[in-house]
Amino acid sequence: MSESNFHPARFQNRVALVTGGSRGIGRACCLRLAQEGARVAINYRSGQEDAQETLKQIEAAGGTGMLVQADVSDSQDVDRMVGEIESNWGPVELLVNNSGIFIYQSHRELTENDWRQMLDVNLTGTFLVTWRVKEGMLKNNFGRIVNMSSLSGLQPRPMSIAYAVSKAGVVSFTQSTAVAWAKDNIRVNAVAPGLIDTEILTGVNQDDLDKIIEATPIPRMGEVSEVASMVSFLLSDESSFTTGQTLVISGGRCMLP
Repeated sequence: MSESNFHPARFQNRVALVTGGSRGIGRACCLRLAQEGARVAINYRSGQEDAQETLKQIEAAGGTGMLVQADVSDSQDVDRMVGEIESNWGPVELLVNNSGIFIYQSHRELTENDWRQMLDVNLTGTFLVTWRVKEGMLKNNFGRIVNMSSLSGLQPRPMSIAYAVSKAGVVSFTQSTAVAWAKDNIRVNAVAPGLIDTEILTGVNQDDLDKIIEATPIPRMGEVSEVASMVSFLLSDESSFTTGQTLVISGGRCMLP
């Protein structure tokens, strides 16, 4: 993506938090928001080296960032993380709930532990972080939230049942909170990526990936920068009359409505 596609002052001095910001889509969102003027808190759970690389890239480009370690499925961790951001920069104004885990498995392999872990991180984690930052947004009458759903939350996924359910829950959470806070100048939207070229695909059979690409009208995998562009748009004033929506970025493999 060329520099001309960025808006350097779009989020000037806004405080942003990107969960799962150490790599993949999360890193791309961190870099995009920083290039557009935001001060970006990069959340990670255990990948400290990856998170440090994200911060390094932000600072090399002249941006401002900070690392905040937390397990988003742990309410005490989330409270500590957001408190650290607030004490340094003030309330979170832009939130990207990107943390997520994915397991590719059949129904015969899916265990109760897998189910609980998937919902704890992907859905409850989205709730916990949002609930911790929303009071600051309500107090200041300003907030922009983008939740990371997935094409899996919109279509049947027999090889990732728990993941699909968790991401469908993110869509519903987005819709309900958008209505709850619309009059408080807080907009909540979601992005539902299709097949994106990230490390989350590790373990997925290459033949299965090839079949998905063949079934995609734009016959390729998406890039993380393309998802970050959508996220930036939804956080910006360019989408000022948009809330409660889930925007699909899938090369045409899923078309709504």
